Amino acid sequence: MNDLHIQVRNLSKTYRVPIRPEGLRASLRSLVRPIREDVPAVKDISFSVSAGEMVGFIGPNGAGKTTTLKMLSGLIHPTSGEVSVLGYQPWKRQADYLRRISIVMGNKSQMLWDIPPMDSFRVLSEIYSVPPVEFKQTLDEIIDLLDMRELLAKPVRNLSLGERMKCELAASLLYRPAVLFLDEPTLGLDVSMQLRLRKFLADYNRRSGVTVILTSHYMADVTALCPRVILIHNGSLMFDGELASLGRKLSPYKLVRLTLLEERPPEKLDLPNGADVTAFEGQSLSVRVPRTKAPEITAKLLQSLPVADLTVEDPPLEAVIDRIYTGGSL
Repeated sequence: MNDLHIQVRNLSKTYRVPIRPEGLRASLRSLVRPIREDVPAVKDISFSVSAGEMVGFIGPNGAGKTTTLKMLSGLIHPTSGEVSVLGYQPWKRQADYLRRISIVMGNKSQMLWDIPPMDSFRVLSEIYSVPPVEFKQTLDEIIDLLDMRELLAKPVRNLSLGERMKCELAASLLYRPAVLFLDEPTLGLDVSMQLRLRKFLADYNRRSGVTVILTSHYMADVTALCPRVILIHNGSLMFDGELASLGRKLSPYKLVRLTLLEERPPEKLDLPNGADVTAFEGQSLSVRVPRTKAPEITAKLLQSLPVADLTVEDPPLEAVIDRIYTGGSL
């Protein structure tokens, strides 16, 4: 686990995009003298990932997540900076490097639409020179983990979105890559399928030791799979560390959820200073309290109210991270 599979130093990517003014005259002028503008997508970010880690790469739309993954996988060149993945420079696209990485994008497909997944798997095994015995062993393991044997003979066009995503994951793992980039792998899937894919990814990581960088807008994906997160916003790295410490850093309060022995309206509750009711229904209420005063205020609530049940929780991670997405700072 001390070996570094991914090392990123001062990585930046700037796109030069055309600007088209309004009006016919301006449009015609832009054909002769086009106006272009530099748009930074990724700004001087640095991080490293050890072998076998599962790291969540999170941020709002347009933060630079997919651009970063494309640079790490070698699909695009950076404007500046250094990247080493498994000792290779990704954008050189060396065959030995491409055999050791894989990328799954929730809105892209590598499966041929009109043929069954099994035929695509066989094509990929030839492309990546997977020995027949290893191909069968790997495919059987993945089929068992994903419970997808009945899908192998159906044309891809007849599969549901969740079934296609199972096949995309299987195709990406057939040659046992050492590094796996996952860009929104549960995009558009129902809750049941999301749970099954998370379980598969956790099991596969535990069995194979594959290194994973996962981007997702579903925080449930990140919390279920990634002990560590990297938060990027407006192209800049804002946080790199344990998911639990991110919540503690961003949230200055805790939620105390109470069930009372009798129903009382909020205006008749004897609440200590610093406690604010955030939700109230029947005999249940939620109270927001400062994190540093949570033990003191909780004790006072137990003394002043007829409490049947009480729990102290951190606020939902989605609500905590939304503060960053909307405010733009830690």
